[in-house]
Formats: sequence, C-alpha cells, structure tokens
Amino acid sequence: MYQPRFYRHWIKDKDLVSFNVVVKETDLYVRARRNLKKKTLKAVLRYRTLLEKYIEHHPDFLTALTPIPVEQDAPQMVKTMAEAAKGVGVGPMASVAGVIAEYVGKELLPFSPEVIVENGGDIFLKTLKRRLIGVYAGDSPFTGRIALEIQPEETPLGVCTSSGTVGHSLSFGRADACVVLSFSTALADAAATAIGNLIAGVDDIPRGIEFAKCIEGLKGVVVIKGDQIGVWGEVKILPLIGDIQ
Repeated sequence: MYQPRFYRHWIKDKDLVSFNVVVKETDLYVRARRNLKKKTLKAVLRYRTLLEKYIEHHPDFLTALTPIPVEQDAPQMVKTMAEAAKGVGVGPMASVAGVIAEYVGKELLPFSPEVIVENGGDIFLKTLKRRLIGVYAGDSPFTGRIALEIQPEETPLGVCTSSGTVGHSLSFGRADACVVLSFSTALADAAATAIGNLIAGVDDIPRGIEFAKCIEGLKGVVVIKGDQIGVWGEVKILPLIGDIQ
C-alpha cells in the first residue's frame, strides 16, 4: 500500500531543484543543482533490473530474514546489500531502499556537486552547505520538532530511518523512529532495521543503543519511542525552527 510522503513538503529552501522518480516500489524524491530526472529514471531502471534479475534466479535473496551468501559474480549492489546485512544480522532486502538511494545518488554526482536522494525515509546526501534533516517519528512529540544537522565535510552520508509504527516496511519492533547515520547508506538502512527490531518499549532504548555501538561502520544513532529518545555517536540534534534545509 502506498504511504503518502507528506514530510517532503516540510522542505522549503530554494537553492536546489526538486523532482520525483517513481518505479514500482521505488519512490525517490531527489534534489540537485539542476533537473536530472531523466538520468535518475535511467539509473533506477538499471539498478532495479539488476536486482530483479538476481532475485529471479535467487529467490531466497528476497525473502531471507537473516544474512545469506551471494555469488562472486553477483552485481555489486547485491554484494553491498549482502555485506550490510551480514554486519547487523538481518536479511539483505532490509537495505534495498538505502542501496538504491546511494547508488543512484552517486551516479548523479558527476552532473551536480550537491545531490540529496530520499527513498521512503532513507537518504543519501552530498552537500556543500549545512543541511537540516527533520525527524518524523509518527505520533511521538518529537515529530517535526527536532532535526539532524549535517555539515558538508560529513558527506557523502547515509541517513536512514526504520519505524515499527509508521509505514509498511517490515519491523519486529515498535520504535517510532530509529535513525542511523553511516558513510554507507546500505549499512545505515540495514542497521536501522536491526536496531529498530529490538525496541518494543521505552525500556529497550538503551539496549538498542548498546547494540548500535557494536556495529562497525556506524557514525551515529537516534532511537525514539514515544516521548523518550536515545542518542549515540556523532549526531547533532537541533530544535526545528523554521524551514528544513
């Protein structure tokens, strides 16, 4: 079922061009220095075709809920997904939104020095100025009231969110939002799922944070359940006043 991406309307700054590209389950909101919609669509179709063909011959890759090995000659994006899953103990498809955002985003960088690709709450960004990423956590009072500050020297960066109370993605937990930052967007996506799976209630937030500390390659984590929040790593949270950038 389609989930409206109403949080996209929070973005009000005018320095980048915004456009959407939708192919089946992939729903990208892209911002760049110029309209790169045709190049984005071409990239999405290519990466989706690679993944769909691999799944056609390896159906377990689609349904596995734990890490599985892949062949040496598998497409690089498939290997990236498998590696991300292995690092956190989930199935490879837990990183699919993040890996597509990252691969498409990097393909657009030669045509725009700044690129932000959001795919269902999972973000790849390369920026030349300070940006704020608003946090959406369902009915939590933190929704729309806090933002992550991202400095240009921190990018390219992946910022991915998993929720057990918002959207249709599979989660075994009940976190309102588990936000993970990593230089690998695929890893950030898989880790957000894995950490979010541990959060049934507010008492589980410390457990999720401790698990995050053991995952190699993470830059920071934010876990939100109701009116409680846990933060670890290189994360700067600001009160959200005015427009998201």
